[in-house]
Formats: sequence, structure tokens, C-alpha cells
Amino acid sequence: MTSVPDMFPGPLGHSLIGRALKENIWSLEVVDLRNYAYDTRGSIDDKPYGGGPGMIIRPDVIEKGVKKSIESIENETPLVYMTPGGKPLTQKKIRKYAEGPGLIILCGRYEGVDERVLDAYNFEKVSIGDYVISGGEVAAMVLIEGCIRLLPEVIGKKESLKDESFNDGLIEYPQYTRPQLWKDLKDKEHSIPEILLSGDHKRIEDWRKEQSITNTKKIRPDLIKNKN
Repeated sequence: MTSVPDMFPGPLGHSLIGRALKENIWSLEVVDLRNYAYDTRGSIDDKPYGGGPGMIIRPDVIEKGVKKSIESIENETPLVYMTPGGKPLTQKKIRKYAEGPGLIILCGRYEGVDERVLDAYNFEKVSIGDYVISGGEVAAMVLIEGCIRLLPEVIGKKESLKDESFNDGLIEYPQYTRPQLWKDLKDKEHSIPEILLSGDHKRIEDWRKEQSITNTKKIRPDLIKNKN
């Protein structure tokens, strides 16, 4: 559900996700909230009670969008509201959504939406980070792509998913490719680790695990704390 439907499918129409959309592995229905405007000018928002800047999307408008969205959806389908005030979007949460029947996503605009409709329909509040952008559409695309790429028919090699960042609660290990010598960087700090050239798969696996732990402690120590 969005007030700017032309933003979709956007990036979701490209690459592996776009191909899966064309092949009907997944589907996208965009509900234009302006179809449920409360006046002839196409208005969907109003001033906030108590004063303050910005405008709030009205609950009656959103309710009509919700009813339209659930017409052909299973009853257990989660309703998600993208907001910086929500719980952080994690790989674990994405995996849970991907295993479900689908998602109904509400994209906010302006100063947000009326809290009553979120409570009435038990929306889950989800955030993609501690920052503010103009609307929930880009955030919704992040959530959608994260879910779709986990579908069995979308990514060719299961190993590609298994080794990704956050799959085991850690940041992914460093990756290298050809050419082996680049920009005449022969010093140890900038060269490809010798172990990756050894062909010893067990040692390589152990090295990658060690690198993941080291990088996570350095860059995202909060993930280590959460695992403990």
C-alpha cells in the first residue's frame, strides 16, 4: 500500500528478482492509497491532533487499502508497516517472512500514519535502520528483495545463501578474485591470503569462519553480544 505506486516495481523488476517476477515465482500487487481519498482533490492525509509539523495519513484511507489488500490473501498473512520506529529488520526476520504465505506492506509518507489503524489491524512495525527517508517505499523494496531471494527457485546455488553475511549471525568473510596480482600490490597486507590459494578446503573453511568472527567483533560487536 502506497501513495506513490509508480515507484514499483522499481529495482524489483531487475536482475534475479525481476526475472523471478516475470516468471511468476512471486507476485506484486500495488494498492494506490489515493484511490481511497476522502475528497475530490485526492487527499489522504490531515493535520495531526495536538499540533506539530507535517501531515498524517488518515486511518479510514488506510483501512480501505487494507481491505483491498486482503481480498485474495490468506488470513495468516502478516501486515507490516515500514517505519524508523519499528523493530530492526534482520536476516532472521526476513527468513521468517520468506517462509510465510506473503506480506502486506504499508508504506508511510509525510509524518506517518494514524496509530489507531496500526493497532486495529495489528501491524508489525519494521525498520531498516536508524535514519529517516522520505517514505516507506524504498524500505519495502529492501524487505521484499530480502524475502524473494530466499525462495528456492530464485537463487541457483544454495551455497550462495548459506555463506552470506548474517546467515549464522556473523558478517561474511572477505572475498577475492582474479587477477591474483593487482596494482603491483605485493605486500602481505594487500595480497590475496595464501591459504585461499592452497586448495585445502578444510583450512579455507576454518580461515573464513575466523575472519567472519574477527570482522564481526570489529565492525558489529553488537551481533556477538546478541549471539551470547
